[in-house]
Amino acid sequence: MLEQTFKALADENRLRIINLLFHGEFCVCELEVFLGLSQSNLSRHLGKLKTSGIITAEKDGQWVHYMISEVFKSENVLLFEYLQKKMRKDQVFEKDIERMQNYKKSKLSCSVIRENKEQVLEIINQEESHAKGK
Repeated sequence: MLEQTFKALADENRLRIINLLFHGEFCVCELEVFLGLSQSNLSRHLGKLKTSGIITAEKDGQWVHYMISEVFKSENVLLFEYLQKKMRKDQVFEKDIERMQNYKKSKLSCSVIRENKEQVLEIINQEESHAKGK
């Protein structure tokens, strides 16, 4: 199990997913927008994280929401804290969090992403541009 956990953590995109899930639960379409990954690539990474026991998923109608496993958190407290601390200091991870916060602030949803993903990306990018201009 230990080897599987570290193999799952040995990928930047999977670490980026975990970083976002530290801040709440999200569905695949939301993670796609935050990370700029394709659905197939993202699903592959989510599968590895789920198989390793780091994340769990709950189905909600047509959406599946992913979150950090409570079992993983409780059994790996020091690792969990270490990852959070290191991710707060890394620009790539901070940029993902910024995009997620812009998304939430704009009150967008999965259904809006499905209807017009490009518009959502535009809105998030406009928010980033405004934030940089301040």
